[in-house]
Order: sequence, then C-alpha cells, then structure tokens
Amino acid sequence: FEGLSKLEPGLRNVLTTRSHVVRLPADSVIFGPGKSPDNLLLLLQGTVRVQQLAESGREVVLYRVTAGESCVLTTACMLAYEDYAAEGIAETDIVAAAIPRGVFDDLVASSKEFRNFVFRAYSRRITDLFHVIEDIAFRRMDIRLAQKIIERADTGVLKATHAQLAAELGTAREVISRQLAEFQRRGWIAQSRGVIEILDCEGLRALAQNLSAKTPRLFRALFSPMGRLCD
Repeated sequence: FEGLSKLEPGLRNVLTTRSHVVRLPADSVIFGPGKSPDNLLLLLQGTVRVQQLAESGREVVLYRVTAGESCVLTTACMLAYEDYAAEGIAETDIVAAAIPRGVFDDLVASSKEFRNFVFRAYSRRITDLFHVIEDIAFRRMDIRLAQKIIERADTGVLKATHAQLAAELGTAREVISRQLAEFQRRGWIAQSRGVIEILDCEGLRALAQNLSAKTPRLFRALFSPMGRLCD
C-alpha cells in the first residue's frame, strides 16, 4: 500500500502493532446489510465481490476489491458511522490486514498522509461506481456482455454461470442466456455448463469497442481499458 509508506515512523508503528491479519476461506460473507464495520480491511491476497440485492431480489455486482486495495463501502460506513447497505463475499481465499475502528478514527483525525491514502482510494472507487451507473443506464446489453467476457476470461475461458453474469451486469438470467446463444450462433464463443470459451476474440472485441461512440463524454472519460486478452 504505497500511500501508507509516507506515514511517520511513529504512526506506522501504531498501525502495524494495533492491526492484525485475518484469513477467510472462499465464499465467506465478510459483511452484510445492517451490520456495522469494526475494521477497515486492506486486502493482501485474494478477491472480494461487493454486491447489492435489489428490491426485485436480483443481485447487482457493484465492484471487486483485489490485493492492494481497500473497500470503499467500508470506508464510507466508518466515516459516517453507518451500517452496511450491501454485502461483501470472498470470491477466493483471502488474507487481509484489519485496522480497528479506533485506530482508523485516530489516524484519520491526526495524519494528513493517512487521510490522503483513505480519500485517494475512495475517489478511485467512486469512479468505478460511475462506471456501473454508465453500464446500466447507457450501454446496450450485447456490448456490455462482450466487454465483460473479454475482461474476465482467463486464457480465453470464462468460468461463470448465466445467473452470475446476470448479477455482474444487473439484468435477468434469461437476457444473458439469449445473448450468449446469439454469440454462439455467430461463432464467437462455445458454451458448456458454467464455462464460456472464446473462439473469435476479434468478433467480440469489435462489438465491445462500439461502446466508445455511444456513451456520454463524462462516462467515456471514466471508462477503463478492456482486459489484455485481445491485445
């Protein structure tokens, strides 16, 4: 965590001696709606998925936290003394440094460097949430799905169910199933249970890149590059 290297030695000592390392297995519920955060977790290993349950019962993935990051929702709840309104799920086994609320409050109040670290991470994640809003409000589903497959496929293969992709994109499973069937008809992908294999990366990428001309300038400026699979 680069920002923490700028802390004065005394504050770094407080941070390291009063924090502790936690380890949780995959599929653990790290936090959930109505619960109050006791610690700010700095993720050292693994991935955490932060998602919200809509009134319709549909899950919507807000963002992921990976090694070297903290959870902006936890930060916001700790700063505002609010309970969580979403849940965090460990997608893999995770290792994290847990900063107790008392230490967090003291450092935010006393250290400019720690405040900068907290709010810089907060700012980056707010950009990600704008991205989610952009996806849901402005992009066609076929474009969003093509981009998501490219982004998340590992060596050309994405292990995910139709329901999981629907949660990622904030839509219904039936919509994803119809669109994947169309991608398969075009020869872009092959499907088996819980697995999507990319057969024509150029075809998918051509569709995914159509979004640049179809989104407002504000959101286009916030859009992050696609994954490296097709580079």
